[in-house]
Amino acid sequence: MLPFMKERDYRENPFIVIWEVTRACALKCLHCRAEAQYQADPRQLSYAEGKNLLDDIARMDHPLVVFTGGDPLMRPDLFHLAEYAIQEKGLSVSMTPSATPRVTREAIRQAKEVGLSRWAFSLDGSCTGIHDHFRGTKGSYDLTMRAIGWLQELDIPLQINTTVSRYNLHDLEAIAEKVKEMGAVLWSLFFLVPTGRGMEKDMISAEEHETVMKWLCRMGPHLPYSVKATEAPHYRRVLLQEREGTGAGGATIPKRADLLGRAPQGVNDGDGFVFISHIGEVYPSGFLPVVCGNIRETSLVEIYRSSPIMQELRDKSRLKGKCGVCEFKDLGGGSRARAYAVTGD
Repeated sequence: MLPFMKERDYRENPFIVIWEVTRACALKCLHCRAEAQYQADPRQLSYAEGKNLLDDIARMDHPLVVFTGGDPLMRPDLFHLAEYAIQEKGLSVSMTPSATPRVTREAIRQAKEVGLSRWAFSLDGSCTGIHDHFRGTKGSYDLTMRAIGWLQELDIPLQINTTVSRYNLHDLEAIAEKVKEMGAVLWSLFFLVPTGRGMEKDMISAEEHETVMKWLCRMGPHLPYSVKATEAPHYRRVLLQEREGTGAGGATIPKRADLLGRAPQGVNDGDGFVFISHIGEVYPSGFLPVVCGNIRETSLVEIYRSSPIMQELRDKSRLKGKCGVCEFKDLGGGSRARAYAVTGD
């Protein structure tokens, strides 16, 4: 069994660590959590600081690691960091680059050489018009399709990320079919949190969330790839209710080609999940802009395990309002990031 697949105590070790290796990016996505910029921030973590961070991550029982941005490919030492993480520290690393001219066949070949476990691309529409509008850059869809072709040639596992919003709610079925055509191993649907450039008006309603999740429950077992909902811990509740409604009881959705597997228990902001910004700030997640410390001053291990904010987020008895009385609060835990973005609490 891979290290991150073991049952783990989230008070000690996260299931997944996201590192924003740079905030530089050539795109202008409408929903950008990072409010990315065209040039790298001169304060971003150095190569040496990045290696120290990876050392700390490995100390936490080798969780999954994702290099994100901005656009990770805007960082010149990216593949050196990946090589160190994978070959020296034994970490499983995936990456979420932006679809720009930097995604070349040579860059993809380098990724395979150093051992990246997966390459993730964003697809927010099944056609040029919807996707390019969402990404704020003409030609983004065509670049994405070209790069996916290279991934297929080089036999690198592909993950597709889709941000669910009012802009593409009507297009989800067509996107699901497109993901199938690509031979992806995982379709990860991010349910928009209004932070960064993302606006509350861009979010789908509570009723629409429910409709989409029930559709995913019905579709999931029949798709040739795995489906994952991000910033949507209530998907676990919907799955449970849908199974009970069909008499499936505790049956699990068939495991497919998602080689990285799935968390054995719910993963929430600060509770199995941790995010490190380009300047070393540590957050419960990239969508919850509450700073818990900085790795330039304190080790990630100590921040994750001892930060009062992290510890409070793990205590579901502290939940208020509808989340506090929800009978499924221990199963899902709710999106703390969305709660904070919408209510300030």
